[in-house]
Amino acid sequence: MFGTITARDLAARLDRGDESYVLIDTRPAESYDSWRVTGAENVPFGPAEGLSDDQRDRITELADGDEVLTICGKGATSTRLASELDADGFSDVSVVTGGMRAWNELYETATVETASDDLIVRQFQRRAKGCLSYLVGSERAGEAIVVDPTRHTDQYITTAAEHGLQITGVLDTHVHADHISSGRELATRLDVPYYLGEKATERDLAVDFEPLSDGETLSIGNNEIETLATPGHTTEMVAYRVDDVVLTGDSLFLDSVGRTELEFGEEGAEAGGRMQYETLHDTLLELPDELIILPGHVTVHDDGTYATAEPGELVGAKLGDVHARLDLVDLDEDAFVERMVDDVPEKPDNYETIIAINRGVASTESATEATTLETGANNCAA
Repeated sequence: MFGTITARDLAARLDRGDESYVLIDTRPAESYDSWRVTGAENVPFGPAEGLSDDQRDRITELADGDEVLTICGKGATSTRLASELDADGFSDVSVVTGGMRAWNELYETATVETASDDLIVRQFQRRAKGCLSYLVGSERAGEAIVVDPTRHTDQYITTAAEHGLQITGVLDTHVHADHISSGRELATRLDVPYYLGEKATERDLAVDFEPLSDGETLSIGNNEIETLATPGHTTEMVAYRVDDVVLTGDSLFLDSVGRTELEFGEEGAEAGGRMQYETLHDTLLELPDELIILPGHVTVHDDGTYATAEPGELVGAKLGDVHARLDLVDLDEDAFVERMVDDVPEKPDNYETIIAINRGVASTESATEATTLETGANNCAA
């Protein structure tokens, strides 16, 4: 009889360097090529298929006597393959329950070390998607805010409680295009204010929020959270500076900058690019080099690896180090804009629908529908 393994257990085995298994991904080649678990091998297997001689031989070769784990999109096809393998005499087979959908909902956390003995900052990493969100709190005041929360809200409430903190506000850096924000939902659940940059008033949002203007501050205990207008990726994009950290959302990543055509469209991408250039050179790069940049995303490669860290390690770096590694920001304005307009990566899946949901003008009917919309890595960087 074949067994089962959770996505969390798979992540733990992967992180500790366990080499005693082979992971067989049964999805079509194009799905596998675009997004997969690190180390997975592709053996396409359809829901109505039986195990062919070629598939059996390929899996036997890949396993070489080790345990076989199977994974697919939702868990159904990989379960059928596991059953076929078990019937065929494979003695050590398990299914990753929930498949890639379950993998897409795993989170890791990292601690941000700051210069303040009062400030608590925790980074939440949506492992497979690369979305980053934050809990920022004052230990002495027992207060905290959440920045850029994703759909899975209990983790913020639980982590705050573990540190003796009460969440007093929820902030989004912008209207997200790659994942469904829980900003308004979490704020409503906790009966606290929900904040966005003031330019969000110009985007026809059907959700209530408190607008934050450039330079406006919020207090968490004795800590001041300063709003920095950083338009470019979107018109209402803001960053939040507190003590020696800056939460930059999608304006500045550790390895790139935010793309500019998801809100503006192809025809407005140039104007967005000029906004982005001004944001970088007149706002963000004018900040002290020693400040720690905490971005809204980490790049997740097709093979599931991170570009600038390992899952569970802090995705953050000093501004001076980020500037030094980004040749893009040292281009003159025209060359920068040309790069932003002409070298555009593939758009995030379902981004128009996700933007509509985050604007409050559309909704999902179920968690399953939301999961389907969000499946895949983020793709908000230029």
